Amino acid sequence: MLSRAPRDEGHVLAYPATENVNVQLRAEQQLVHSFMHAEEPQPSAAQRVDAGALWEVVEEADKEPRHGSECIPEDYLRVVDIHMFKEPYEINKQQHHTDKYYNPKLIVRRGQPFQIQIDFNRPYKPETDQFWLEYLIGRYPQPNKGTYIPILVGDVLKPGEWGAKIIHKENNSIRLSIMSSATCIVGKFRLYVAIWTPFGIIRTHRNSATDTYILFNPWCQQDAVYLDDEKEREEYVLNDVGIVFHGDIDEIKLRSWSYGQFEENILDACLFLMDKAELELSGRGNPIKICRVASAVINSRDDNGVIAGSWDNTYTYGVAPSAWTGSVDILLEYYSSKQPVRYGQCWVFAGVFNTFLRCLGIPARLITNYSSAHDNNANLQLDFFLDDEGQVDAKLTKDSIWNYHCWNEAWMTRPDLPVGFGGWQAVDGTPQETSDGMYRCGPASVQAIKHGHVCFQFDAPFVFAEVNSDVVYSRREKNGAQIIEKIDTTHIGKLIVTKGVGTDEMVEITEEYKFQEGSEEERLALETAVMYGVKKQSTQDATYQPQKDVEMDFQVQKAVLGSDFKVTITFRNKSRNSYTATTYLSGNIVFYTGVTKNEFKKHSFTVKLEPLMSSAFDVIITSSEYLSDLLDQASFHFFVTARINETGKILAAQKATVLEIPSLRIKTQGEMVADKEMSVIVEFTNPLKKTLEDVTLRLEGPGVLKTMKKEFRQIPSNSTLIWEVKCIPKRPGLRKLIASLNCDALRHVYGELSIQIQKP
Repeated sequence: MLSRAPRDEGHVLAYPATENVNVQLRAEQQLVHSFMHAEEPQPSAAQRVDAGALWEVVEEADKEPRHGSECIPEDYLRVVDIHMFKEPYEINKQQHHTDKYYNPKLIVRRGQPFQIQIDFNRPYKPETDQFWLEYLIGRYPQPNKGTYIPILVGDVLKPGEWGAKIIHKENNSIRLSIMSSATCIVGKFRLYVAIWTPFGIIRTHRNSATDTYILFNPWCQQDAVYLDDEKEREEYVLNDVGIVFHGDIDEIKLRSWSYGQFEENILDACLFLMDKAELELSGRGNPIKICRVASAVINSRDDNGVIAGSWDNTYTYGVAPSAWTGSVDILLEYYSSKQPVRYGQCWVFAGVFNTFLRCLGIPARLITNYSSAHDNNANLQLDFFLDDEGQVDAKLTKDSIWNYHCWNEAWMTRPDLPVGFGGWQAVDGTPQETSDGMYRCGPASVQAIKHGHVCFQFDAPFVFAEVNSDVVYSRREKNGAQIIEKIDTTHIGKLIVTKGVGTDEMVEITEEYKFQEGSEEERLALETAVMYGVKKQSTQDATYQPQKDVEMDFQVQKAVLGSDFKVTITFRNKSRNSYTATTYLSGNIVFYTGVTKNEFKKHSFTVKLEPLMSSAFDVIITSSEYLSDLLDQASFHFFVTARINETGKILAAQKATVLEIPSLRIKTQGEMVADKEMSVIVEFTNPLKKTLEDVTLRLEGPGVLKTMKKEFRQIPSNSTLIWEVKCIPKRPGLRKLIASLNCDALRHVYGELSIQIQKP
């Protein structure tokens, strides 16, 4: 063990009594000397390793008892205490918008000054005393990596650059204003105060109470994530509850999601994800790199990341994706177990990703794309193959249309791209396709996607295809010729939405991703994308002869889960000829990803189409036909095809629909005052004609109560469940309670309630 000088009043004399470390110390003193004389040190690789190794020795030895007789004279300057002003009501967390974090340590945002106070053993004399601060991160801190940062006290703070100045002196204390670099590493730094003496450098002990988290700063113009609108910063960084839009284009549904980025241990859990992704420390100040690695580590496909996905309606030994009410339980379980949390689907990946981004200070929002293409080879074409009878051939049809797909957008500059492509970047943690060998997606500039500039990294062609693909219906004739019956250019990416700023309203952002369908600009963007390498499958080898005489469409009646409903098919004969149409309806229970579980309804009939007339026909769907096989989201997909017998032409159309699912009711009892007990009551009435078994309820509300679970063995048909929970809200203000109900027969049952918690 190294022999060290004794501590005195909580100090470390930073030179151990061995020659080897003395050599290292002299090297370090030389480094500090050159730093103090404004020279940029250029150590060799070996010296850099030595400097890092020295810091490891100093910090490790700091934990051990020391021996030795050397002492520093009493009149030399010593640090007695350091005050970090780290309470939520104190200046630092207030000015840095970090007062909501449930974390006892100092949390500041980069590129913005913060204050600390140092108490010495005597008044500080600037003429003779020399001290500086040292911020360290990682195991081997090095100046050239931005992991060892010595800060001299000066007269002026330069915007966005490391520095410190004295702003107040009183008795033995000084108050410092410290500026961090606007490009510095984001993470948890260790703080030391170092004092120069003729005997060596005196350093404060390793003290975890002075550890400082430094985060991204959307309030700082020099930061890559700077956002100039205060209301947007409040929404995209500080709002800890969001809205997930789901359902389908004709039946848009919404549910709240608790991001919980300020909850206890969530900041450490989010920083751990960067360790898990093995992102080098020097890259942790770059939001582009952080988003890139995070989109991979959010899913578990190739790196044992946070969430294991499951889309097959089997959730054994895990939690059904629909049961989660927020990100906190998922992140804390992963941080504790280091094993993937089961299970997630797209909105769960996006919800957790949003928590990660907002927690670190990167403005982020969750978006939903309705009728989202999953085009495996990104050829801007989804192929649906019809058989001789005009029905969809399931064996040949591989592409799928998701009812909806959720991903995230993160706000940042893109200095790696031409000017104009900064701003919102699409990032996606749902594992769909590999990118550079891993399941990840983004960041892809939304502006570049809109204009077809898909040559710019990362994964822009895949996102472009998600919102711009054509749906092509084709069949092969007996002679081998491929006949294209219909090309639908407007079905994909019909509607792209997100939560409004400062409101729970839905805001359409489709035009941020694509120009208006059929416009000159849209065609130009498509041609640009093709020029930059997006594959556009040629249809030259196939014959396209669209049916113009007769039009067909159909509507699905909106219905509540457990009830009968009808599908209405409408024909419009625009010609002066009479036709007969043999019509097929195929009703399928599908996952929201458009993948079919099974066909529950087949119906065929022949109709007569009179000249210049419209006619409508109803097909009844009974609850007994679909209830036994229903999946998570009560989601159906209907194909209707019709053969015009006189011409042989085929008409085809498809639609997804979801049933209305009953909701939970939430109410409160008692005064809603911070630090005072109140009651939350959750109620649910079983609407089905059967008993629900093994039912799990979840309830959470950031700042009001942590996630609570309750299991019920049975809920008989038409009976009402009542669950009362007592809690003590911590944080005043407008808060939201979120509840979910989950069982094998019924999922995606949600309830929410906004409440105003008063100050005590």
